Amino acid sequence: MYSFAQHPEVAVVDEPLYAHYLRHQTTVAEHPGREAVLASQENDGEKVVAAMLNDDYGKPCVIFKQMTHHLIALDLAFLDRMQNILLIRDPRAILSSYGKVVSEVSAQDVGIGQQHELYHTLKAAGKLTAVVDSARLLQNPAGVLSRLCAAIGIAYTPAMLQWPAGPRPEDGVWAPYWYANVHASTGFQPYVPKDYPLPPHLEAIAEACQPLYATLLEAAL
Repeated sequence: MYSFAQHPEVAVVDEPLYAHYLRHQTTVAEHPGREAVLASQENDGEKVVAAMLNDDYGKPCVIFKQMTHHLIALDLAFLDRMQNILLIRDPRAILSSYGKVVSEVSAQDVGIGQQHELYHTLKAAGKLTAVVDSARLLQNPAGVLSRLCAAIGIAYTPAMLQWPAGPRPEDGVWAPYWYANVHASTGFQPYVPKDYPLPPHLEAIAEACQPLYATLLEAAL
């Protein structure tokens, strides 16, 4: 999101369906700042979808940063009217990060299974624009972004490689809980392989999700 916010032709919107998700959440995970999120956004997902499709965001292109598990209790036909990019990440990295903020995490809370299903649905319908792996992006930001921009149909600009440190106006009210690392950054950090030791319950989720991630990785730029 921060990268595309530097593009002169792109507006970015941070997780517009988060409040809708919280209204329909079926898991017991407690999201920090829940009431603030609900107060900050439209809670009706259908109204949010209508706004995404019809509102003027002031730029030729709009990037809606979504979480796959937020696409709940909705008619997903609206995705046919968008270009769809799946951003994927190693399940252990996701669970390590998520588990530091949210307790009682389940596979449904991190959306990897939903993302795998969405991948096959979009691919079958010819509506999948690209798959981007976070590790590959860090290994070659300019190369991956150039290919991604070409797939979307916009010109790549090196300005996408850097951004000012600190919060952005587009940040959701949940940023204080989730965005400390990106607020401290001024660009893509060099890729460093890491180990992600997990407690047993998260390790079990990671092992179950790993084959799903491997399938998505095969399609990544």
